[in-house]
Order: sequence, then C-alpha cells, then structure tokens
Amino acid sequence: MHVRRLTSTDAMAYAKRLRHRPFLALLDSAMKHPMLGRYSVVTCDPFGLFQVQDGRAFWNGAAVEGDPLSVLRKLLALYPQDTREDLPPFQGGAVGFITYEFGSVLEEVPRLRDGDDPPQLQLGFYDVAIAVDHVQGRAWLISTGWPEQDEAERSDRARSRADQFETWLGSPDRVPAPHEARPCDGGFLWHSNFDPGSYRAAVRQVTEYILAGDIFQANIAQRFRASCPAAFDPLAFYERLRAVNAAPFAAFLDCDGFAITSSSPERFLSAKGGRVEARPIKGTAPRSRDPAEDARALHALLASEKDRAENVMIVDLLRNDMSRVCRPHSVEVPVLCGAESYASVHHLVSAVTGVLAPGKDAIHLLAACFPGGSVTGAPKVRAMQIIAEIERAARGVYCGAIGYIGFDGTMDTNIAIRTVTFQGGQATIHSGGGVTLLSDPEAEYQETLTKVQRIFAAFEAVPGERTA
Repeated sequence: MHVRRLTSTDAMAYAKRLRHRPFLALLDSAMKHPMLGRYSVVTCDPFGLFQVQDGRAFWNGAAVEGDPLSVLRKLLALYPQDTREDLPPFQGGAVGFITYEFGSVLEEVPRLRDGDDPPQLQLGFYDVAIAVDHVQGRAWLISTGWPEQDEAERSDRARSRADQFETWLGSPDRVPAPHEARPCDGGFLWHSNFDPGSYRAAVRQVTEYILAGDIFQANIAQRFRASCPAAFDPLAFYERLRAVNAAPFAAFLDCDGFAITSSSPERFLSAKGGRVEARPIKGTAPRSRDPAEDARALHALLASEKDRAENVMIVDLLRNDMSRVCRPHSVEVPVLCGAESYASVHHLVSAVTGVLAPGKDAIHLLAACFPGGSVTGAPKVRAMQIIAEIERAARGVYCGAIGYIGFDGTMDTNIAIRTVTFQGGQATIHSGGGVTLLSDPEAEYQETLTKVQRIFAAFEAVPGERTA
C-alpha cells in the first residue's frame, strides 16, 4: 500500500475534479459528526465491476456461476489486505449499491420491474481512494496496487496509480457552460404513483393486514417522477442537495448511464474488527423554524406511543436478523428510541450492536439483514410481499443500500432513503413511512411529503397536489 497526505479535506471538491473519470463514487459525511459523520471517501476508475442481474453474478461483464454473495466473497478474497489503524476505515475495496429488489434473491418475495431497471447489485472494485477524516482535519490518497498479485508489481502499480490520481486532481476543472452549471434549468412537474386518496387507502389496507394477523407493520412508499431538462447535471444537483439537506450517510454514484444521489441519515450496517452495528430510524416529526414549536414537536415525537412501538418492533427484527450471524448473547441495544435532528425532520433512532460469530464476515451479515427492517416492516418477508402488492412499482436503489466493503473486511452502508436516481432523462424519488395499527392515513400521507420536501427544495421546485 502506498499512502500520501493531501492538503485539502473538501471531499466535494475532489469529486468535482474527478467527475469525468469512470464510476465516480463519493461516500459523503455531508453532515459532519464525530462518530456518525466523521469520514468521507472519493474514488473512481475501478479495476473491476461486480454486478448481479436477474439473480446471476457478473464480473467485468462475464457471467460467474454460483450464489452471488458467495461469488462476491471469493472475488474480495483475491485482494487480501490488513487494516492500517492510522488511516480512515476505507482503504480500498468495493463501493456501490444494492437495490431493494436484491431482496428477491435472498427471500421468497416478488420482484417488481420498472422498465430499464438498474442491476440488483453493483460494486466497483477500487484500488485507489481519497479518504478524509473530518475530525482530524486530514486527508490521504491511498493506493493499494491491486489487482497485481506479484508483490513488486503491486508496489509499482500503487505508486504509478497514486501519481495518476494526483495528475487528475491537479488538472483544472472543466468550466461548464452556463446552462450546464445549473442543477436545474426550469421547473419540474412531479407525478406520483399514488394520489392522496389512494395512499390513504393503502394505509387502511395495511391496517387490515395487521388486524388479520399477517404483520405488525409495513413501510409503504410513493414514487415521484419528473423529466429532467436537457443537460441536467446530477453532480451539481447533489452539491445543492448536500447543502440544503446535509446528512451523515450521503452519497453520489456515477454508474455509467445513470446516477444516484442520496442524503440518507440512516446507517444500515457497519462492520469492523468483528464488531457490527445497525442504526434503524423509525419515527418522524417535521421541524419548525420557531424554536418553541420545534421543541414541542420533538417532545411529542419522544412521547408518541405509535412511533415508539414502530421503532421497537424494528429493533426486535434487527436483533433477530443479527443474531443469525453474531455470537450468542452479544447482540445488544445501547440506544433505544433516541432523538436525532436533521434539516427538516426529527427522527427516533436506535442502535443495535453485536459481535460476529467465528467464521462469519460482513457479507454473511449483509445476507442475514438485507433489506433493512426499517424500510420493510415486520415480519420482514410477509411485509415485503404486501409492499409489492400495494406499491406495484420497483423501488430500485431506494430502500436498498449504498456503501462499501473493504478489501480488509470492513463494511459501512446506508439505508438508501432521501435518494434520487437519474436515468433516461428522468429523476425518480420515493418517500414512505411505517404503517402500524395506530396509524392515521392522512398523517402517514403528510409524513411522506415532509420527508421529501428538502429534496424538492434542492430541485428548486415546490410540490403541489400529486397526479397519478
């Protein structure tokens, strides 16, 4: 491994310098926090691409036989790497996304399709990364030398690739034309696959399933879609999004034909040194500019029987999922229904931790817990079946995960909420909420609008009445 110190800690500036390199990825602690928002990663130009399409694994476009996650484990094992404790946790590895529909590979649930769907899973294998520590105020260029297997050749490659990245970083930005520089050029007409009445009816349908004993809760989302103006710039949009809706688990991915932006506040799973954590969010209240009203909204959220019950059910689901791969009695809940505040909402957030059992790794953890219970419901499989029946639209990256699995076995991923996908000249956003027996249909509908309002603000659009 070859490591160089960098002078700037501006992850967004690095991403803009590398924007024309293939498969740019920015894992962005746009909302900085000493624990949850400490690190950012910028990388590009992977030496390999792992994808899952229709349940089949592909490596650099060639089909590979076997269970997709087992194939992924074998590929990562080709590039073993020890962790350097003096550096940020990502030191080279696989970065990308897992769609919600990957759940149909793991469980007996319907897979919905939505035209030109993205791969169910896509991870670039990156040998070079820029890692930023916002607490220390330091940044490093880390070059691993992979995929060279000979030690001397790997050392040579590590240095030459570091030189290459420094050349790219030192090149002046291409100055966009004025219309390119704007993230949005004109208004956006958003359409939803639900109108207000049909969404309220969907909430009532879920409560009927709860009364029938099928589930305890389910997360129901509506999908918003709009056409993008010509020359729309997803990276410029992301820069605006991170300014108006900063989040600790934000991301931008350029995926060769489509792009993903996320301002997620929610960690799905992290793993390092055998210790694992999930931080499910359940319970939301809109914020107010009036400090007194804002405080009352937070107090009401903390006192809400419905929101607390919703959170506790998902905590129990995660405890069960994590216990499948963790040491007996190691799964704990150090935080239950704690409060976290973001630009437009307050959330109830819990933390579930554990220690991986011998022979288990981050990929076993992913298989045991995906998709996250906070975006499905409980019991998970039946909730996912009901979601497919009611939503009738593929979620894509929304409610999947974005993040990394390092060559050293570390992992950190978000729950891909507050996420926009740009493909085929269209922007797609989903927003949903957990439905329990105590849910009020109108309140649930309004919650979906509250969660998405900052994303619409980044588009410089104010949503009005939705049309199907």
